[in-house]
Parts: sequence; structure tokens; C-alpha cells
Amino acid sequence: MLETAEVTCPACWETIELTLDLSAGNQIYSEDCSVCCRPMTVRLTVSDDLAEFDVEVESESD
Repeated sequence: MLETAEVTCPACWETIELTLDLSAGNQIYSEDCSVCCRPMTVRLTVSDDLAEFDVEVESESD
């Protein structure tokens, strides 16, 4: 089940859209910003029934 979410890149502060796969459940992964190409950590939390989700992004440590 794919959903989209708008987030703010922690490096360049641009709003970008992420495509999220809710069927995989809770996830933590790295994704590059589509604007500045810097990596960020994406934390996805999904409810058991896949009805709700929360996504947070943060800069990756160098």
C-alpha cells in the first residue's frame, strides 16, 4: 500500500514528497533529498491496520 507524504528536508529546508510503502510496517531507512541530494534518515511508523502513519526525517550524521 503506497502513500505519499510531504516532508521538509533537514539540510536544504525544501518541501519534498516521499513515496512510502505502508505494507512493510514500521521502517527506518536512508533516502537522498530530491533537491539537494543530501542523505536523510526517514522514520516511518504505521498503525497495525495501516489506516494511519507518521513520518519523520532527520539529517544523517557525517
